Amino acid sequence: MPSRRVAVDLSTETYYLTLTVQHWYYLFDRDNHWQILAESLRYCREHKNLELNGYVFMLNHFHLIATLPDMAGFRTT
Repeated sequence: MPSRRVAVDLSTETYYLTLTVQHWYYLFDRDNHWQILAESLRYCREHKNLELNGYVFMLNHFHLIATLPDMAGFRTT
């Protein structure tokens, strides 16, 4: 279901997203936590039609350049 704040005609664009860890905690610097994130992105590409154009994982945030037929209503569950 598209977000009520985003127009439906904007939901099929390519977006640059930055997602951060709460309180900017360094989460992706130990125990290969970034692998969990990478596997989640792989799952979304295979099962949710996510087109991942680029990404970078940082210590406490990550950037995505992504396209999805319904980006505004995208959920990982």
